[in-house]
Amino acid sequence: MLLFNVSWDKISDFIYSYGPNVIGAILVLIIGLWVIKLLMGGFRRMTRKQDMDPSLQGFLRSIISITLKILLFISVMSMVGIAATSFIAIIGAAGLAVGLALQGTLQNFAGGVMILLFKPYKVGDFVEGAGHMGTVKEIKIFTTILNTPDNKLIIIPNAQLSNSSLTNFSALETRRVDFTFGIGYGDDYDKAKKVLLDLINADERILKDPEPFIALSELGDSSVNIVVRVWAKGADYWGIFFDMNEKVYKTFTSEGLNIPFPQMDVHLIKE
Repeated sequence: MLLFNVSWDKISDFIYSYGPNVIGAILVLIIGLWVIKLLMGGFRRMTRKQDMDPSLQGFLRSIISITLKILLFISVMSMVGIAATSFIAIIGAAGLAVGLALQGTLQNFAGGVMILLFKPYKVGDFVEGAGHMGTVKEIKIFTTILNTPDNKLIIIPNAQLSNSSLTNFSALETRRVDFTFGIGYGDDYDKAKKVLLDLINADERILKDPEPFIALSELGDSSVNIVVRVWAKGADYWGIFFDMNEKVYKTFTSEGLNIPFPQMDVHLIKE
C-alpha cells in the first residue's frame, strides 16, 4: 500500500509538472498541422493563378511543407522539455552523414532545383547538352529525360546539364537556315543568284524580314560557292532545309547550272 502511494505521488507530480506542457504541445501540433495545410492550399492556388510550371509547383510545395513541419516538430519537442539545440545537432549530424553518402545524388538534386528555378529549357524544347540531343520529355528533380529524333529515351543527370554548356534550339521563335551551293567555273553567277532568289520567294515558310542573304562566299578548288541565309520559324527549320536542297539540285540541272564535285587534273609530261 505504501509503495502504491509513493508511485501515485510520483505519477501525480509528473502529471502536475509536465501535463500542461504535453497537452499544450499536442494542441500546438494539431493546430500547427492545420495551419500548414491551409498555407499549402493557399500556395497551391497562388501558383496555379501565376501559371507556374507543374514540376516546379510540386517541388516547391514539398520543400515548403517539409520545412514547416520540421520547424513545428522542433517547437513541439521544446515544449515538452527536449532541448531544441540537441535535437538540431542530431539532425545536423544525420544530415551531414547522409550528404556525404549521397554526394552525387545531392548534386543532381541541386541541379534540378537550378533548372526548375531558372528554366534554361522546358518540356517540349529541343536541346543539346551533355553530349546528347533531343526533345525534353520530362524534367524531374534528379534527372531530365530526352526523346531523340530516332525515338530513343535518354536519361541525363541534372548535375551534368546545369554545370555545362547547353544549346536550346526552341528558346527563340525564329532560326536562321544556312546553305552553301556550288556552281562550276564558267557558269553564270547572276543566273544562279536569280534562281536561288526565285526559290526563296516561292517558299512561304521563309520570312521576308530579316531579308534573305545571298553572296559569293568562296572560289573553291572545284566550285564557286554561294552562301544562302534565310530566316524561318523554328518549327519550319528542317522542312525548309531539306526542301531547299532538293529544289536547288533539280532547278540547277534544268537551268543548265553545274553542281561540280571535287576533281583533280593529272598532267603527264614525257621527257
